[in-house]
Amino acid sequence: MADEVLSEIRGQVLLITLNRPDARNAVNSPLAQSLLAAVEQLDEVKGLAAGVITGAGRGFSSGMDLKAFAEDGFPKGFAELLQRESTKPLIAAIEGFALAGGLEIALTCDLLVAARGAKLGIPETSVGLFAAGGGLMRLPRHLPYGVAMEMALTAQPILAEKAHEYGLVTRLCEPGEAVDTALELAERIARNAPLAVAVSKHMIRATQGRTEDELWDLQIPLGAKVINSKDAREGPLAFVQKRAPNWSGE
Repeated sequence: MADEVLSEIRGQVLLITLNRPDARNAVNSPLAQSLLAAVEQLDEVKGLAAGVITGAGRGFSSGMDLKAFAEDGFPKGFAELLQRESTKPLIAAIEGFALAGGLEIALTCDLLVAARGAKLGIPETSVGLFAAGGGLMRLPRHLPYGVAMEMALTAQPILAEKAHEYGLVTRLCEPGEAVDTALELAERIARNAPLAVAVSKHMIRATQGRTEDELWDLQIPLGAKVINSKDAREGPLAFVQKRAPNWSGE
């Protein structure tokens, strides 16, 4: 994996760091492809339960590298990354800023942790573009309609404190503590049964745009898979025996 993205296994958690600090972790093709590979690693390695994405240096990511875009076009692998849904939970740990494609990377995650004072925004209209990487679709799911519209049209960011009030940011922390807070959250997720976590994540994401009847139809086969799993037997047995469960993910 290229140096643009660093991966470190911390127990059952994969810590993924965007590593172009001198370029504000702007996304070029090597970074996009390496980040996509890291997310695939998270899903493929059985012992990993959750992932945390963060940025090196002063912030999370400033978005697409406009200089590279002007020379070479849209970063290779970036569209696939932004459209991809990981099976396992992903948490964004945001310090400083998450702007444009940087915020859109964060929005691919299931939970956002942000430090006070961090700026979150989609300023693409200020450079003749628009938030085409999912921001215009995903932000209105987390924010009031008017807030999402204002961010898109004015190109002005909001602070992490306001994003936390609206529910976009799950955990608000002090500057410098985003990674530790996100890792703590990921480790808490890792205590639970992997298959049950994956189905729970999938069902909550699927609520968008579906009727309750459609969701029941979706849940029934998934529920049967969980109920008939080894972990579904292990959990109650561990509870009765007053011990920690040994999850197999099966």
